Amino acid sequence: MTILILASHPGSLRNFRGALIESMLAKGHKVHVAAPGLGADAPTRAWLSGRGVVWHDVPMARAGINPLADLSTFLALWRLMRRLRPRLVLGYTVKPVVWGILAARLAGVPQRVALITGLGYAFTGDQRGFRAVLRRIVRALYGLALRQATLIFFQNPDDQADFARMGLLPDHVAVERVAGSGVDLRAFPVQPLPEGPIRFTLIARLLRDKGIGEYVAAARLVRAHWPQAEFHLVGGTDPNPAAIPESEAAAWHASGAIIWHGHLADVRPVLAATHVYVLPSYREGTPRTVLEAMATGRAIITTDAPGCRQTVVAEENGFLVPVGDEQALAQAMLRFLQEPALIAEMGEASRRLAEARFDVNHVNAHMLHAMGLN
Repeated sequence: MTILILASHPGSLRNFRGALIESMLAKGHKVHVAAPGLGADAPTRAWLSGRGVVWHDVPMARAGINPLADLSTFLALWRLMRRLRPRLVLGYTVKPVVWGILAARLAGVPQRVALITGLGYAFTGDQRGFRAVLRRIVRALYGLALRQATLIFFQNPDDQADFARMGLLPDHVAVERVAGSGVDLRAFPVQPLPEGPIRFTLIARLLRDKGIGEYVAAARLVRAHWPQAEFHLVGGTDPNPAAIPESEAAAWHASGAIIWHGHLADVRPVLAATHVYVLPSYREGTPRTVLEAMATGRAIITTDAPGCRQTVVAEENGFLVPVGDEQALAQAMLRFLQEPALIAEMGEASRRLAEARFDVNHVNAHMLHAMGLN
């Protein structure tokens, strides 16, 4: 069977769908992928080509709504599908789902699969002004596209419930829920806890909706009592409207509140040097960085928010804090500083939970079965 996978960011094809692509290839399927900027992403192209995956660079703006640009995306996807004649199209993130599913329907693709990896900018944060208008537009586009899907995957029960509440799940379309994108337990083995001062780490694109501002504020509160504690931030800029400028991250670094590393292609050394992983996000699908930290054997602090809460059993492998509450976040950090034995105990529990619930092989087996590809 010929399969076409659509992404809005080329690197995600390897980082988030690499294991799924390899599973499809192992079943004897022919896999094509399409994303904007693939032609300029040499490492991703090499990874794909080395496995026999055919790649296509397509026009697509990751953020914003521009009718002419989005029409260009839709037509480019439709032409590509008319030429390739895939039996199955899988799109993930908003634009690949919306324009990919609609183009697939018009091109006569039999299986049209949407993977909802989170609700994104339009459905998080302050729902006023531009974001409120954008939410109405995105909701309408989802409604139009998902009526043409044949299968919808969700990564957490909250997103599924919200889509149902908004009337976006047609009765005739099959729905499945998977445990996020999973984590490769071999690529992220357990690492011994590091020596030295206790280090907290957050890995995320520089977006306010990731709770980075709260992380920095909590770091300042904690350092007032524990100046030896370290707070690390890994991540680069993003075109999202909620983006934090690099100059602001650099100012935090210069002030000594945090240690900012910028974007890193491989986060495993940072996780190995971490004691406690922190993600104060406002909402996620299922946060991949948390799963990687769990597999590495690290205690977790995250928010009691959709997608995030599924990664923590409270008081077992970490702590859940309210969204936007820097005081509660600081208190959770202080617990680890005051009771350092929790770091190892909860880190071991994180690994057990990753093995039981988030093994990428189990996640992909579920997806392949639901798509009839096993």
